[in-house]
Amino acid sequence: MTTSSEKTYPWKPGSATGVGSLPGEDVREAVRLVVGELGGFPHLPELPGRGVGADLTGRGAGLLVDLFAEVQPSGWRFTDRPGRDHRRAAAWLREDLDALEEFTQGYAGPLKVQVAGPWTLAATIELGHGDKALADPGACRDLTESLAEGLRGHVAELRRRIPGAELVVQFDEPALPGVLAGTVPTASGFGRLRAVDKAVVRERLRTVVGAVGGPAVVHSCAPGVPIGLLREAGVAGVSLDFSMLRARDEEELGEAVEAGVGFLFGVVPSLPPEEPSNRVANRATTRGNTGAGARPLSDPAGTVRGVKTLWSRLGFRPELLGAAAVVTPTCGLAGADPVWVRRALKHCVEAAQVLYEAPEG
Repeated sequence: MTTSSEKTYPWKPGSATGVGSLPGEDVREAVRLVVGELGGFPHLPELPGRGVGADLTGRGAGLLVDLFAEVQPSGWRFTDRPGRDHRRAAAWLREDLDALEEFTQGYAGPLKVQVAGPWTLAATIELGHGDKALADPGACRDLTESLAEGLRGHVAELRRRIPGAELVVQFDEPALPGVLAGTVPTASGFGRLRAVDKAVVRERLRTVVGAVGGPAVVHSCAPGVPIGLLREAGVAGVSLDFSMLRARDEEELGEAVEAGVGFLFGVVPSLPPEEPSNRVANRATTRGNTGAGARPLSDPAGTVRGVKTLWSRLGFRPELLGAAAVVTPTCGLAGADPVWVRRALKHCVEAAQVLYEAPEG
């Protein structure tokens, strides 16, 4: 395979960035850290540790227009009017944007912000009668249109606050593979919701991607990311956990690269390696996870060796890899300690430079 050397991406060659979440509750300190460590491609950090409204679903619900959600005993549920949880989500976001504006004065370049995608919101918010929105096609349509309208206002505010930013909007869609496979649990947890047709999924994603008015990326660190479908939905990039790629994903990945889609490859562990004394005790609890917490940090060249190998196997010119690929942690860093967060972000930057400066092949 070959690709055009004239292809441009919404980030600079040799870029690294974060997935989104960080530990702690101090957003000013989090933004300071991200801008300091990821100066070439910073992102708006998310702090789910602050509680209700700072979580993935709550932040996304807070952007909806004329749709409101509150936390019930079973989780997030649509309500007739805005309540305390909706107001809290909006307040957290305003505080985050204030901090971002403060620490990006004079900044010019790519800047990433994250929002829950329509399918993850539909899979995690219940309707008034208790079923998840995902079970109702009309509700999914309304939710998507509401999110698109909210995004237009959100993006406009970001451009006003940070005029030099080249915005990249990342849709977090951890539920997307399950939506397509029919594995999302019902509200009761005793059943599974029917799989949604690929054409419907694609069109809803097209709606929100189009509302951004610029480059959009879809992130999922679950296995089975539908790379081909995302390409057809018009994304500029796909963000995924590199260790989750399967052999059968390679053809779709290659076709996406041919079409000019970039990739944010999660290759740096999102959790620190376990102490040897804890590995046996924790083996049962970590089985089935990505394994990121059990992998030590390699040297930067070793961290991206698998990416280089895949790129070569697909037949793309090695000198293009540093432009097409961004290095990230495998997933969000909310579960890590601050020392590891700083170390992981620094390692992302170093590994990205390896992709850019030392192509092989």
